[in-house]
Amino acid sequence: MSIEMGGLYMKKLLMITIILLFGAIMAGFQYTEKQKSEKSTTMKDENNTLNLATLAGGCFWCVESDFEKVDGVVKAVSGYTGGHTKDPTYKEVSAGGTGHVEAVQIYYDPAKISYQELLDVFWRHVDPTDPGGQFVDRGAQYSSAIFYHDDQQWRIALASKKELDESGRFSKPIATKIIEFKQFYEAEEYHQDYYKKSALRYKFYRYNSGRDQFLKRAWKDEGAQPAGRDAGDVKYSKPSDEVLKKKLTPVQYKVTRQDATEPSFKNEYWNNKEEGIYVDIVSGEPLFSSQDKYDSGTGWPSFTKPLDPDNIVEHQDRSLFMVRTEVRSKHGDSHLGHVFADGPAPTGLRYCINSASLEFISKEELGKQGYGQYADTFNIK
Repeated sequence: MSIEMGGLYMKKLLMITIILLFGAIMAGFQYTEKQKSEKSTTMKDENNTLNLATLAGGCFWCVESDFEKVDGVVKAVSGYTGGHTKDPTYKEVSAGGTGHVEAVQIYYDPAKISYQELLDVFWRHVDPTDPGGQFVDRGAQYSSAIFYHDDQQWRIALASKKELDESGRFSKPIATKIIEFKQFYEAEEYHQDYYKKSALRYKFYRYNSGRDQFLKRAWKDEGAQPAGRDAGDVKYSKPSDEVLKKKLTPVQYKVTRQDATEPSFKNEYWNNKEEGIYVDIVSGEPLFSSQDKYDSGTGWPSFTKPLDPDNIVEHQDRSLFMVRTEVRSKHGDSHLGHVFADGPAPTGLRYCINSASLEFISKEELGKQGYGQYADTFNIK
């Protein structure tokens, strides 16, 4: 009887030990998962404060290395974009036929560096005149390109490319393409931070690629790394008519390019009460502020004055058997509307503007969209 009781006791003790051990393992697993979750959330929250740029400049080892040295860039990730093959491998992309190019996604702090300044860095680290690849790497998969994530990036990229093309820096035309971003596939892990993991191989490859030798010749008077420019130095310009026909809606095109007038009370911003600024839908130049907007009862957005008078051009308009003052944007040459002398104090003016000519940037998005110089007017620090 005592032997049976002893055996029963040992079985119970073994079961308790197993249960306790299993509980400890599960607790450790849950703690590890909690740590992973917290780490993931932290990274996600951190990235929410950053802006994203996607650039292709040939070998992504070099592009990643160059941008990770730039003040304001938090991280750069090598990968593939612009093609039709899903989840491509390095072998597939480098062989051609996927439509993808080697590219780098750049996470940057817009409070430290603007998108235009990133492009200034980009131009100084590639051969923008080469349509068939970059340096020793040949083929479309190594060609240079700017993949824009929104209309603001698109406008800045177009203006930046035009400025470089007209600068006379290069004897050949700028071949870098400006393409709408679709999807990015991260490259294999061994490609990430390759310049750190395989420093000797990377330096050997880079020197023999001819990249640095070209950059030294092309930018010998300025150096490869440009000085940053203030947000106020942004250049605004009008894209080609062919580009505008693809980007603008039919109403936006008719209003801005053909001087049409949209219907009253049936347009996007006539009753918009959000705080922010209004920019030219074509060029992105700042035009009006919500602080000067009022309800005129006409059914169109109405303002007492421009946000930046230098971006406004006024012409006499004798159409429709009357004399009026037409309002156009300076850099985009967009038809905006008309100005009348029947507005409220303090100006006594009413800028009656078509919504189709405008893009609204909320006060929370000013810094992110490159209009941080206007944040102070909304008490945003």
